[in-house]
Amino acid sequence: MYQRILVPIDGSAPAKLALDEAIKLARSTKGRVLLLHVAQIPVGLDFGAGMAAGSDVVFQALAEAGKDALKNAQQAAEAAGVPVETRLAGPEIGAIAPSIVEAAEDWKADLLVMGTHGRRGLDHLMLGSVAERVLRTTPVPVLMVRPTKE
Repeated sequence: MYQRILVPIDGSAPAKLALDEAIKLARSTKGRVLLLHVAQIPVGLDFGAGMAAGSDVVFQALAEAGKDALKNAQQAAEAAGVPVETRLAGPEIGAIAPSIVEAAEDWKADLLVMGTHGRRGLDHLMLGSVAERVLRTTPVPVLMVRPTKE
């Protein structure tokens, strides 16, 4: 069954819910988890080929935020007794779904567990959905975890 479970981590509430589900699955299957954070440079903040002087500061801040998110998630997995690895990727400009799909294939994941905001309509059109892009392009099975409505 699912022995190698990849969980993209971004520090959001849906990602935390996905991590919780991945931990439950890994415990029940005696599997392991890879936590992945892809540092994302927002579209429009592309510094171009010359890479502006301030870009190093931005990249460092993105990497630090990713390390913090990974550390928190790693502590949760370890507290549950689940073997865990972490990986920091990027920074990527714009779409990060290809980085997630590539990491899942490289690590030979059996399952991707992802949080999704469940956006619809204009929000979905404007913001897109990393989870949907991953689902459409990966050969790895995907479990989507969505927050419940309050």
